[in-house]
Amino acid sequence: MNRQNRGEMPDPIIKVRNLRKVYQTGRVSVEALRGVNLDVPLGEFLSIVGPSGSGKSTLFHIVGGMTPPSSGEVWVGGRDLSVVGDSGRTELRRTTVGFVFQKFNLLPNLTARDNIRTALHISGRPTDVFDQEFLDILDLLGIAGRLDHKPSEMSGGEQQRVAIARALATHPAILLADEPTGNLDSANSLAVLTLLRDLNERLGQTILMITHNDEAAQYGHRIVHMRDGVIVETSRPAGR
Repeated sequence: MNRQNRGEMPDPIIKVRNLRKVYQTGRVSVEALRGVNLDVPLGEFLSIVGPSGSGKSTLFHIVGGMTPPSSGEVWVGGRDLSVVGDSGRTELRRTTVGFVFQKFNLLPNLTARDNIRTALHISGRPTDVFDQEFLDILDLLGIAGRLDHKPSEMSGGEQQRVAIARALATHPAILLADEPTGNLDSANSLAVLTLLRDLNERLGQTILMITHNDEAAQYGHRIVHMRDGVIVETSRPAGR
């Protein structure tokens, strides 16, 4: 987990320069990103908001190493993703970035503990014992007493907390959250957003959250507004 002194100005942990992404559908080219520039400092909770088709999900996929850019520079955790290739992007996903999605993507036949262990196994880390820092995260998430339950025995909010724990099990430098409250009711949405803010404020976890929900976006330090493949505005939430 990365921590920082708020008075310092470290180099951006995510740096994007003139990023473009073009998808080819038959003879038709669709420009999903059209010259995006963005810096995310270490320890920031950044919300990226925009309607469907704005390019926010494409940006998420490129920063997370799930798809390569068409052109431009993308630096994540010190790696230039525009030149590393498939193996480099795979390594980034194993060691540097944790993912939380709208769908919890928990394996239904496994307990919460074993779902979390899958992330450790994929990263090549020991799976038998959770370290103390991660145990503290489980306490913060409020699921330390639910580790032996299967997804069917949990509420949607609890399942998303397990998904967040799984994403953080390898102590990634960056947590990427794609519509993390999309499958939750208002009460559980509030609880999950509050937990994300607590992870950021108490532990210094860098978070980049994609959302179409303006209210959810208010939980970040900064809000980037996207439309038609470009950033159209950057704002600060009220009271932050």
